[in-house]
Amino acid sequence: MTFTTRPELLGTFGMVASTHWLASASGMAVLEAGGNAYDAAVATGLTLHVVEPHLNGLAGEVPIIAHEARSGRSFVVCGQGVAPAAATLEAFEGLGVTEIPGAGLLAATVPGSWGAWLHLLARYGTLGLREVAQYAIGYAREGYPLLPTAAATIGTLADTFREHWHGSAAVYLPGGQVPAGGTRFTNPALAATLDRLVTEGEAAGGTREQQIEASRRAFYSGFVAEAIATFARTPAWDGGAEPHAGLLTAADLDAWTATEEEPAGVDVLGHRVLKTAAWGQGPVLLQQLQMLEALGAHELEPGSADLVHTAVEVAKLALADREAWYGDSGDGDGAASLGDLLEPSYAVERSRLVGADADATLRPGAPGGRSPRLAAAVLRAMSDGGAWADGLASPVQPGQGEPTVPRGDTCHLDVVDRWGNVVAATPSGAWLQSSPTIPELGFALGTRAQMFWLEPGLPASLLPGRRPRTTLSPGMVLRHDGTPAFAFGTPGGDQQDQWTVPFLLRVLGQTDGADLQAAIDAPSWHTTHVPSSFAPRVAEPRGVRVEERLGQDVIAELRHRGHDVTVAGPWSLGRISAAGTRRDGLLRAAANPRGMQGYAVGR
Repeated sequence: MTFTTRPELLGTFGMVASTHWLASASGMAVLEAGGNAYDAAVATGLTLHVVEPHLNGLAGEVPIIAHEARSGRSFVVCGQGVAPAAATLEAFEGLGVTEIPGAGLLAATVPGSWGAWLHLLARYGTLGLREVAQYAIGYAREGYPLLPTAAATIGTLADTFREHWHGSAAVYLPGGQVPAGGTRFTNPALAATLDRLVTEGEAAGGTREQQIEASRRAFYSGFVAEAIATFARTPAWDGGAEPHAGLLTAADLDAWTATEEEPAGVDVLGHRVLKTAAWGQGPVLLQQLQMLEALGAHELEPGSADLVHTAVEVAKLALADREAWYGDSGDGDGAASLGDLLEPSYAVERSRLVGADADATLRPGAPGGRSPRLAAAVLRAMSDGGAWADGLASPVQPGQGEPTVPRGDTCHLDVVDRWGNVVAATPSGAWLQSSPTIPELGFALGTRAQMFWLEPGLPASLLPGRRPRTTLSPGMVLRHDGTPAFAFGTPGGDQQDQWTVPFLLRVLGQTDGADLQAAIDAPSWHTTHVPSSFAPRVAEPRGVRVEERLGQDVIAELRHRGHDVTVAGPWSLGRISAAGTRRDGLLRAAANPRGMQGYAVGR
């Protein structure tokens, strides 16, 4: 018998899992009120914007993968905003900026979350905006218990808020003091913004869909866009010697809308796994699963040194391809097509590179026969003495990127309803430490443009109107008859598509049963060999982080094979949640116990 921290939830009515219990409960309340999975996902996501402000915000971004039971169609809603029209390589060169800062206003892209949520609600939901937004508005206005991690983040930023970001100080330093974890915390300005967005939509009259569209316009073409544009024109501290104004304008917001597209997918382990296209890092998971299946890794003992070594080496290969080929560019500049990257024969070819010992190099492949090209900065992201990139690496210079501002993280949610609709979404960006809070709106702008390269000709190079290559990566698993098995995902930046690998091998490979909670609870790991997607792009050649629960024998064997192993806490890596249906029709869900804030609810 497998013992878990919690049971896998089973029921027939509906399930919601997320990274915060209040968000999960809000989504469940919407299901109880008669809403469907799309209504519940919007309620859950908006609540996450309020109760996890150090992990995401209203002006951030969200990729969504969903499955519509009625049509049998799976689709992606892209809530990733684009670079401003003025965000050119020449503009940054003129400012003397060689790497886009990880904080401040220069890195702001068009906020995508609001548009994506409202697209999902209008096209697939059944309830009005006020019915799903009331929980977020209530928590912002009446208060919620501030997470200890949020309080710690505020404490780290307190001097920055007092000296530079006065709008942030007004919200996050009530009475001039750092709030304690567990404090009842409010954000009246954010509550007023959300309420006004809902009210302006209702005032427009017409159908439910017309009111939701009016609320969308109030954000992208109305009072929110005007406030963002005005605020972005004022230079703000971003960690450098000189403050910078932003490049985002009201016209940038007015021109943007959320879009739908087909998911990327591969057939592995008797299922079809879906991700976003390569404007996000989702195909990294697909490439890994293909290689692992080719190597028979799903037949290895879960948590064994053989499995961890194989998974780490496969991750290095997939992430190397990400560095060479991924971005919001499917043609030109020698870019490989996603079809070439996901071709089964390419996976077999790449899997043959996995050896008995830890590899110290960065080895992107040549899908479709094209020669890979890495950013010059990637070749410098190695510490002295490494064998990576033929020894061309040099140390990262101090002061790059976001050295003095703690990095944010991400949130995740999964929903399934009694009709069989399933949603996975990964809200992120615009966390409280990303840039100064806009006083009249109660939220900060995101800094996702930091993930662009200021080097021309790469798939992830900065171009106006281009989406940055993000790490945000919700997922969906279908059975071969096209019915959804479950939605899944995790926060964690570059680790998102690594932590889900052992989870999926356990569930899809049936090596440790199909219990979602057991797979989430199992010890995890990830490699730090490839440079981070975030400034300052640090890489740790042969680096592997493992949870202590893997055991001393496994850790010793990994070191023997050449891995530079860092042992993390026993419950420290991964924040996966999942929700879906069993073959017998029962609904199921599970959430991560690490961090003591993620919960699944349902009946």
